[in-house]
Amino acid sequence: MPILLACRSVRAQYALPHGARQFAARSLIRPSALLYSAAFPFGGHTIVPASIADLQQRLADQHYVADRGLAVPLFLALRLKRPLFLEGEAGVGKTALAGAVAAALGTDLIRLQCYEGLDVGHALYEWDYARQLLELRILDATHTLTRESAHRDLYSDAFLIKRPLLQAIDPQRTRPAVLLIDEIDRADEEFEGFLLELLAEYQITIPELGTVRAAERPLVILTSNRTREVHDALKRRCLYQWIGYPSFEKELAIVRERAPAASTRLAQRVTAMVQEMRTADLYKTPGVSETIDWVTALVALDRDTLDAGTVEETLGVVLKAKEDVEALRGRRAAELLDRAIARTAT
Repeated sequence: MPILLACRSVRAQYALPHGARQFAARSLIRPSALLYSAAFPFGGHTIVPASIADLQQRLADQHYVADRGLAVPLFLALRLKRPLFLEGEAGVGKTALAGAVAAALGTDLIRLQCYEGLDVGHALYEWDYARQLLELRILDATHTLTRESAHRDLYSDAFLIKRPLLQAIDPQRTRPAVLLIDEIDRADEEFEGFLLELLAEYQITIPELGTVRAAERPLVILTSNRTREVHDALKRRCLYQWIGYPSFEKELAIVRERAPAASTRLAQRVTAMVQEMRTADLYKTPGVSETIDWVTALVALDRDTLDAGTVEETLGVVLKAKEDVEALRGRRAAELLDRAIARTAT
C-alpha cells in the first residue's frame, strides 16, 4: 500500500509535458463515466488520397458532401501533418467530417468530447488503481513483494488506462488515427495550454514508464462552435477553416445523400423551409443536422411533401427552443412555407 500511494502522489505533478502543470494541478483523477471516447476500426492499410478531387470523392463515398473550399485545407492537413481547426455554427457538419475522413482513409476515429472541467485523467491517461491494489494484495499474499518488483509490476502497460489523447499517439498503433477534439471552446483555457505542448511534439512523459512518442502523427481535427474565443496560440498551430450554413443547392445535396428515402419534392421543400427559417430572428438557428432530422422524421410519417399542417405538427423536430417554436407557429410559419414553395417552384 505505501508503494502505491507514494507513486500516486507524484503523478499529478510530472505526468504532463513541460509547461502544462497548471492543468495538472487542477486535475482530479476520477472514473471517466462522463467521457465519450470511441475508436471505430476499419480494415486494411491507411488510404492516402492522391488529389483533392480524390479526397472529395472518397468523402462522397461516405455520404459527406465536401466542397473544394473544405477539401483543400483537409488535403493540406493530411499532406503537411498539421492539425485542422474547424469553426462554425452547431450542426453544420464539423463533427461528421472527422468520422467521414476516418472511414475514407480506412483508419480509426478517436474522439475526445470537451467540456468545462476536463482533466488529465479523462483526456490523457490514468492508472487502474483498483486493479493495482488487487495485484498488490496478491503479491503481498504470495510473499513476493519488494519495492522494486512492486513498482515494476504495478506500473506497467497492463495497468495503464489509455484515454483518447494517449490512444492517438500510442507508438503501438500500426497506422495513424484521426483524432477528433470536439468542441474545444467548451474546455478550460488551461486545457488549451496542454494541447499546445502535446501538438508541438506529439509526445508525453509518463514518469513510471518514460516518454511516449507517436510513431505516426495522427490527423488531428479540432472543432469549435465559437461559444468563446479559442486562444490564438492554439489556432496558429493549425490550419483553419470556417464552415458556415450551406447554400440551398449544397444543403439539398447533403439531404439527398443522408436521407435517400425522401421524395424529391419533400427534400426540396424541407431544405427550402429551413433556409427560410435561418432568415428569421431565432434563439437557436437550425443547422444541417436538423434539416436531415426533419426530412427523416417526415419519411417515417409517410409524407412526400411539406404543408402547413405538417409544419405545425413537427416544428419540434427542427426547432429546439420553446421561444422559437412559439414565434414560428401559425401565420409566421405559413409565410415562411409560402416563400419556401416559391423558391422550389422556380
